[in-house]
Amino acid sequence: MSVKKKLLTSRLGSVLVASMVTMGISAQLPAKRPTLVVGIVVDGLSLDQLNLLKGYFGADGFNRLINKGVTITDLDFGSALDPAAASALLYTGASPSINGVDASTVYDRTSRRAISSFLDQSTLGNFTDQTLSPKAMRVSTIGDEIRISTGGLGHVYAIAPSAEQALALGGHAANSTFWINDVTGKWSTSTFYKDVPTPVINRNHRDPLEFKLDTIAWTSLRDAADYPDMPSYKKLFSFRHVFLRNDPDRYRKFVASPMVNREVTSLAGEYIKSMNLGKGENFDMLSLAYTLSPYLYGKENDSRMELMDSYLRLDNELAALFKAIDTAGPGMNNTLLFLAGTPASTTTRREEEKWAIQSGEFSPRRAIALLNMYLIPLLGNGEWITGYHDNKFYLNHELIKERDLSLKDVRKSAADFLNRMAGVAEAFSIDDIIDGRATETIAIPRRNVNIETAGDVYVSLIPGWEVVDDGTPMPKTPTYPMAQRFVAPIAPGFILAPDVAPTTITTPVDARVIAPTITSILRIRSPNASLLPPLRLNAR
Repeated sequence: MSVKKKLLTSRLGSVLVASMVTMGISAQLPAKRPTLVVGIVVDGLSLDQLNLLKGYFGADGFNRLINKGVTITDLDFGSALDPAAASALLYTGASPSINGVDASTVYDRTSRRAISSFLDQSTLGNFTDQTLSPKAMRVSTIGDEIRISTGGLGHVYAIAPSAEQALALGGHAANSTFWINDVTGKWSTSTFYKDVPTPVINRNHRDPLEFKLDTIAWTSLRDAADYPDMPSYKKLFSFRHVFLRNDPDRYRKFVASPMVNREVTSLAGEYIKSMNLGKGENFDMLSLAYTLSPYLYGKENDSRMELMDSYLRLDNELAALFKAIDTAGPGMNNTLLFLAGTPASTTTRREEEKWAIQSGEFSPRRAIALLNMYLIPLLGNGEWITGYHDNKFYLNHELIKERDLSLKDVRKSAADFLNRMAGVAEAFSIDDIIDGRATETIAIPRRNVNIETAGDVYVSLIPGWEVVDDGTPMPKTPTYPMAQRFVAPIAPGFILAPDVAPTTITTPVDARVIAPTITSILRIRSPNASLLPPLRLNAR
């Protein structure tokens, strides 16, 4: 064969191979991207409760996620995180040490008090006197990347009962983020965000929560005897919780109840309908937060019926949300939806004394006084501890520096003393946590601690013990004795997308993979601090 013929044959072969490769790629190209992304975070979601109540749910709520989506039985957060910190982890794909948010509130060493992690005095509140912004989050979120990828033409909104969780969901580039002011009941935001959607304006001026809260009562959806696993004495009586005008805490109680979920769904439906979410050329995102946390304001410690009723109510809200997407939005067949739970709370109402469960009271104020008395003979006169917040003690760094002492050594001495106090299971310095020496009772990995706001000594109380007299000026949700409890830092999650096949993943999955998985389905880049690869999901 001549050189010319060999060259022609080679070129023809190359063209044929290239054509075959191109045809193969074309055949594997995924369908059109979803036009709407809906992210849902549910505080305190439990797989055990979902399994218990599966037969009580309708076809279009939780069961739609379970039967048609990807079920992740165990999203692992590394340690117990509150809803705001867990939401920040889910949406950034990064742990608190990187994303900057390890709790809703932090201790401010300057003012010596607890403040919001999202405090930003350069902003103003809109329908609130809170001055907050998402600047505490040091990295980008799913919503930020959607806005960037669409050149700002895609819209991103977030709605949540609490300010800190709303800001974690909204991120930096959201058009707007709204939460319920627990003093006035108004839907509130920060001037950091530029948009105030018409549905919010209408709610606050024409249909405010203030006018209708008197008529809202939380009662059981089913007869008391119809709830599963109820002891006989609980089947005799149902429950009723109201939010009366003369109660100064009524908005706080409402936000802590499952009745707030209806407000979130209702406002979300108005967003979808009036703002045509998911119907443009670019994809939009709507993030929502719901609560299933145990209700702490009831008269009885046993709130199992209320908890199960909360699940049944949320099942109805999910069905209503999905219907709104189908009827007023782009349809569920054009929607990528993910729902993730957050770990259960580490505090619950203390058991009644008649059960003789060991309990006690741990007073941080007393611990500070005793610890300071212990350190004075060792280090000299002075105020060596400046404060306490959320199981963390804070030392006087300025005084320690002034006396030319080793901060690490002072922390160790403080931890050694606290370890001998009644009610303390274990106490560790931040250095122990950084070096990986903290044991199972503390169970705080280095990645879940923000060094900029970290305490000096962390304490873990014996389960059943209650923190009292902690000097926290910020209002607390519970008004009844609360006890510490060890909990697993896991929760279930779901992904429902048009071209993703249903499956169940029963092995533990790092919660940080949610963000890169969602952005992978959207074919956009992951948040900038997301290190883990996405889940490899099967196509339908």
